[in-house]
Amino acid sequence: MKSILLLICSLFTLSLLATEEAEKNMKAFHEAPKGMKRHVILLPHKARGEEQSFRVELIAGKTMMTDGVNRMMMGGSIHEQTVKGWGFRYYEVESGAVASTLMAPGPGAAQVERFVHMQGKLLPYNSRIPLVVYAAEDLEIKYRIWSAGDDMLEAESR
Repeated sequence: MKSILLLICSLFTLSLLATEEAEKNMKAFHEAPKGMKRHVILLPHKARGEEQSFRVELIAGKTMMTDGVNRMMMGGSIHEQTVKGWGFRYYEVESGAVASTLMAPGPGAAQVERFVHMQGKLLPYNSRIPLVVYAAEDLEIKYRIWSAGDDMLEAESR
């Protein structure tokens, strides 16, 4: 019982230290320029050998009213930049126009609120450095954490 409690306390302490380290590294990143917002993601701590099995997908978009029938998508891209003197990466979002498929909604179709986004960007997982994204004030930044399974499949030789 004591060993389990000690293990839990150790993991909690490591998680706090990783978050502290990421917070300390925030001083490397500049404030957002006028008209933009700085978004910061502090990833949950993973052991160094474990991080290679994870990726982070950045997704930029807006929540807006749609017709509920057509598929909406936003143009734009996410550019990787480097903090001079630190070597840390940060990301700038350049948004584009919103496009839609052209199916006609049925009579009396209700408007539906949806998150309309551009293509995401898959990034390496690093819990020791904050993930910093600069985007226009009207954009939202969301993310997903992807993980690899333990199974590796064999490729077929032909």
